[in-house]
Amino acid sequence: MDLNISGRKALITGASGGMGTEVAKLLKAEGVDLTLTDLDADKVAEVAKEVGAKGIAADLSTTEGAEKLIAEIGTGFDILVHAAGVTGAKGDPMTMKDEDWDEAWNIDFMSAVRLVRHIGPAMRERGWGRMVFVTSENVAQPYADETVYNVAKSALLSFSKSVSLAHSGDGVLVNCVAPAFIETPMTDGMMEKRAEEMGVSFDEAVESFLEEERPHLGLKRRGKPEEVAPVIALLCSERSSFVTGSNWRVDGGSVGSIET
Repeated sequence: MDLNISGRKALITGASGGMGTEVAKLLKAEGVDLTLTDLDADKVAEVAKEVGAKGIAADLSTTEGAEKLIAEIGTGFDILVHAAGVTGAKGDPMTMKDEDWDEAWNIDFMSAVRLVRHIGPAMRERGWGRMVFVTSENVAQPYADETVYNVAKSALLSFSKSVSLAHSGDGVLVNCVAPAFIETPMTDGMMEKRAEEMGVSFDEAVESFLEEERPHLGLKRRGKPEEVAPVIALLCSERSSFVTGSNWRVDGGSVGSIET
């Protein structure tokens, strides 16, 4: 399917994290001019070389880091895919420390706010834009030990809805995609830690996690980044011209309710 976005310019954050990389491949195939960013300079350079894009390291967890990136790449983007994020600290929500909250808040939520502040007005002025934010199943089905992540991703969803309400009439369409338990470095780390704590293999850790922590995930496996990327790519396109303010779940059935 031709997404009708050839020649558009896109910025993808978290570009070396699996989902970001797969989205980059799809958008590149559609003729999009790509700029990729991530925290690790070597990893983002490797992905940029692989897909034929510009790659730049940036720390979006601070205002200074975001502004430094914008000073280098400018604001002339038609598409923003914000896939940067961390699970953050886990534990009892009553006892999480300020620094635990700050880490998730700044990386998962404020990083998006900082970019939109610069890129959004330029999209509005041109009368065409697409923003896609990666949220999580946790915005619909929170987990007690992931409370800092729950809150930051829920804030991201609320922010995206607010931007869509304010600017969809200007041609800037804003949506979210909510994956669940995808094969990424982030969930690899989660399972490696679980395997070590339980004294089992990585595969056994995954199996027990699915059984104990994600009983509604009907497909009984981790999703793959390439299963999420097409949904993100569609929302970046002219084909999604009547879609805004939504949160598309790509979760293998992990969320037990029928609500967003």
